[in-house]
Amino acid sequence: MAEKPSLEARFERGLFASRWLMAPMYLGLVVSLAMLLVIFLKELAYYAPKAFSLTADQGILAVLTLIDLSLAANLLLIVLFSGYENFVSKLEIGETADRPDWMGTVDFSGLKMKLIASIVAISGIHLLKVFMALGKGEAANAPGTDTLRWMVVIHLTFVISGVLLALMDWLTARTDKH
Repeated sequence: MAEKPSLEARFERGLFASRWLMAPMYLGLVVSLAMLLVIFLKELAYYAPKAFSLTADQGILAVLTLIDLSLAANLLLIVLFSGYENFVSKLEIGETADRPDWMGTVDFSGLKMKLIASIVAISGIHLLKVFMALGKGEAANAPGTDTLRWMVVIHLTFVISGVLLALMDWLTARTDKH
């Protein structure tokens, strides 16, 4: 095979090396994960002392808030690990017992599906919290009818988008590779 001209080879090496421009963005996501941890701990510190005085519904809403933050953090980890491994460099951390099974195996298609599933779950939890508040006469703090309608429409848009992405991936997997 003939060698490429020197200028073209250097250009391609530089182009390939440009993937490292994403590394600071992943570092920023680590900082974002720490921010979510602070918010989680702040919410936990707020609700924990009230555990004995909360009603069942208030307790469920508190737990849903913590689950919501946890799902957002999980989503951030998935993007962080998978994005870095898919677009920058493989993580050379060895085979430890703590290594998640999906690490190194989530491709761009899998990442899309995990992202949309997490977004649907987060949106659903938020919607559930609003509905629970409405059902307990806390309508004064609840969003108006138009806002609630838009929240449902947006949630359904996420759900439909997830189904369509899954359908596209399924169709792509069934077609012959060109």
